[in-house]
Amino acid sequence: MAEWTRAALAAPAIALCAAAVAPGAAEAKITRIEIAKVEPAFGGKSFGSVGAYERVTGKAYGEVDPLEPGNAVIQDIGLAPRNARGLVEYVTDIDILRPADRSKGNGILLLEVLNRGRKLAFNYFHVGAGGNEAELNALAKPGDLLLMQQGYSMVWLGWQADMLPGAGRLMLDVPVARHPDGSPVTGVVRSEFAPTAPTFVQNLSSGWFTTMTHRSYPTVETDNRKPLADGFLPSLTVRAKEQEPRVAIPNTEWSFGACPNGGEAKPSDTQICLPAGFQPGRLYELIYRAKDPLVMGLGYAAIRDFGSFAKRAAKDDAGTANPVYRADNRAIVIGASQSGRLIRSFLYLGFNRDEAGSQVFDGAMPHIGGGLMPLNVRFSQPGRAWGQQVDHLYPAYEFPFSYARMHDPITGRRQGLLDRCQETGTCPKLFHTATSLEVWEGRQSLGLTDPMGTRDVADPASVRTFIFASTQHGAAGLPLPTAEPFGLCQQQPNPNPHTYSMRALLTALTGWVRDGVEPPDSIKPRIADGTLVAIDQVRFPAIPANAYGNVKRPAVRFIGQGNPLHALDFGPDFRAGEQSGVITREPPTASPRSYGVLVPQADADGSDIGGLRSIFQRVPIGTYTAWNLFRAGRFEDGFCNFNGSFIPFARTRQERNDAHDPRLSIEERFPSKDAYVAAMRAATSAMVAERVLLPEDARALVGQAEAEGIRLAP
Repeated sequence: MAEWTRAALAAPAIALCAAAVAPGAAEAKITRIEIAKVEPAFGGKSFGSVGAYERVTGKAYGEVDPLEPGNAVIQDIGLAPRNARGLVEYVTDIDILRPADRSKGNGILLLEVLNRGRKLAFNYFHVGAGGNEAELNALAKPGDLLLMQQGYSMVWLGWQADMLPGAGRLMLDVPVARHPDGSPVTGVVRSEFAPTAPTFVQNLSSGWFTTMTHRSYPTVETDNRKPLADGFLPSLTVRAKEQEPRVAIPNTEWSFGACPNGGEAKPSDTQICLPAGFQPGRLYELIYRAKDPLVMGLGYAAIRDFGSFAKRAAKDDAGTANPVYRADNRAIVIGASQSGRLIRSFLYLGFNRDEAGSQVFDGAMPHIGGGLMPLNVRFSQPGRAWGQQVDHLYPAYEFPFSYARMHDPITGRRQGLLDRCQETGTCPKLFHTATSLEVWEGRQSLGLTDPMGTRDVADPASVRTFIFASTQHGAAGLPLPTAEPFGLCQQQPNPNPHTYSMRALLTALTGWVRDGVEPPDSIKPRIADGTLVAIDQVRFPAIPANAYGNVKRPAVRFIGQGNPLHALDFGPDFRAGEQSGVITREPPTASPRSYGVLVPQADADGSDIGGLRSIFQRVPIGTYTAWNLFRAGRFEDGFCNFNGSFIPFARTRQERNDAHDPRLSIEERFPSKDAYVAAMRAATSAMVAERVLLPEDARALVGQAEAEGIRLAP
């Protein structure tokens, strides 16, 4: 182990021992809130019996006791500066929507964990919501506002301390870790660049999902040709695909600096210049020695502390009133993708118990968030994700995978995601929701089975799992592209929505949390009924090239590939069992043995059989898949990140025969408008009975079919 690593690990213990002999530390919590603005929301619109809403913005100031057992897990908490009371401070932005008359709300605080600074809840629960990042955060295109109609109070706060300001992002200010003598903490960092357009410069934090919105960890030395005292030199490599060998780019051909036009670089400790140019469809991997890590794990504490404050504190220490307080409040935490993974990690690390020992969130709904979040890691890069081609080697899918406790034969550990909250009696009622893409591309099957994929595993009593059949990570917006190339993919993306299912499930979760109403059973593909299988067992039909609707599409290429998972070794100081610690080995080494990743079985159309089938799959106008392939020049034939496919049916029997398409045409499925409307009415009625579709949504969907007839396009 390198000397810098030993020093970094020893420092927290020294600091904690010193603090232990000091007088008793003060209670740590949200100590102060500052309300900057209170204004009418949504133009003063009234929502039935709930009435009008207000929007409250400001800041919350928190303090964390590094000696409290629930905080000891926070990486580098012992290297953070302390105030006079021996506590570590942070400041977070807050943004709140509340009924103007709080007594008219439904008594539920809905705290959404932001996704890379973005508010996404309205997109998942409101029909017609959307917009760019700034519009999302300004709530400028909110859709039908179901959450307000139902009376929820919405809470957002900053939790990701490496976000840069802009586009209305909520920020979290946390300290930089430093050694007790004031010297900088350093360590190895791996940055993966996958540009979608030619460029000469990348921020050291830039990646497929992080772009220019994340703070970079500075290099300890801007001269990339100068070895450090221990002989370390940074390296830059390139390859066409994740699975191909790395090709070294000599240090004479790049530098730490900025060269926007490819000319002479101006030195910079947070940027990299490649005069030959970074090319799209290539993976560039920089490994360098960085300094000044943020104590990123305080993001967990901020969510815990403000969640607890919002739920049960009438006022702060100075007497400022809690802007969402009700004596009977219940709290549900929600988040999608990155934020869903954070919720799972939040629970796993025990943060649903506040410093007073009370449960914070009564309910949780992590969406499209299989895996875990490496927030609590020195030089954490929480904006990175997982993928078959991009971000494949970042910490994201370490065991444990499931909420149930089980044994992992590869690592030898026995764990479950709810171990800590079960020990303290602080587990929430939980709905785990995911799309089928997470099963195909994101190894979500490991949350449904044992680690080797040999048997189904039942959810704990407090958990329900819903896998949305034949859906991609986020439903494609309409209209779809009508000519090749279809973005970066070979086929048109998948518009099969999550929204209607999410609305019904949140309503059911609220009834479970607030009223004790038993929720629907889990709906997921299973090994036992043949709906969850090994990839080589999938029976996918041969779908030919076609020009249905005057859109030319290539034949669908099902090549039977998945996204295998091996246990990754990031070095002896990384605690994989806690998704925490210090990474010292980059790139990580992979174990030879792989986990048993499975995928959904397909029906005769190529759509998923198992899982929660949407109305658009039950009354289909085409095939919806949860996978798509990158096009030529862009990691060709690898999984096209987060994209599924939509391949429409022929309109007539003759058209499908001419194309040699084995799938029935729309004409053969729905001979008339009346037949289509009847199919919609029967399917929506069944879904309402299953409690996976709201009655008002069923009426709207049937009404749309009656007015518009058979859908011929998404």
